[in-house]
Amino acid sequence: MKPRRVYTVITVIVLIAVSAVMVFPFYWMLISSFKPIGRIFTVPLELFPREITLANYRKLISQTPFLRWYLNSIIITAAYTALAIFFSTLAGFGFAKYDFKGRNVLLVIVLASMMIPLHSLVIPLFMLLIRLGWVNTYHGVVLPFAANAFGIFYISQYLTSVPSDLIDAARIDGCSEFGIYRMVVMPLLKPALGVLTIYFAMTSWNWFLWPLVVMRDESLFPLNVGLSTFISDYRQRYDELMAASVLCVVPIITLFLSMQKQFVSGLTAGSIKQ
Repeated sequence: MKPRRVYTVITVIVLIAVSAVMVFPFYWMLISSFKPIGRIFTVPLELFPREITLANYRKLISQTPFLRWYLNSIIITAAYTALAIFFSTLAGFGFAKYDFKGRNVLLVIVLASMMIPLHSLVIPLFMLLIRLGWVNTYHGVVLPFAANAFGIFYISQYLTSVPSDLIDAARIDGCSEFGIYRMVVMPLLKPALGVLTIYFAMTSWNWFLWPLVVMRDESLFPLNVGLSTFISDYRQRYDELMAASVLCVVPIITLFLSMQKQFVSGLTAGSIKQ
């Protein structure tokens, strides 16, 4: 066998092994969601369930506020993603195509904010929410992080490939500055918007610490905060937790599959067709 073919075979085997290691936890979560709680942690581990039941899903929906938590997560994710994309594209457009005093300094400050850990911001942000009366509200969770530094930097760098002549031509035609943003810049950003949509949606869907701090009413909990109540000192509801975890990953997988083309284009292509 030729050395090149041997190398290819070894590479394929290694990739299959790594993929199996990454996929196995999701497979185990899926099959465990259909097992009775007494068979989830059997030794040896059951890779194929002996009996399949939907009781975990029925208990999850009928005995817990899971659907309400699901709706809360959808509302928070949709609101945050929309606002973060709006502010990121608007600010990124400004940094990329407007020459104003202090632009580079401001961009450095925006980038430096990415180095500040969330844990150091929790107390001052929470005190601010108390003064504004935003505790235990959706906007209290969403608005403090709506201007995302990574999104601003990504868009500003992406727009460097857009010729300024397009913007100047729009101005000559009488288009307003916001009109240029809406009708010229946004259509060119479709690939980048695919990347940011997936990034922002995953970020907000997986939030735990900040919603845990802001929300007080159980009916306003997002999924991650609500599911944490399934594990306590007195009872571990792993059967319902597995079923809930399966349902939690469905929206993100669906979003990625629906925007896969834009996501790949945003990572590999420019914003201008030659």
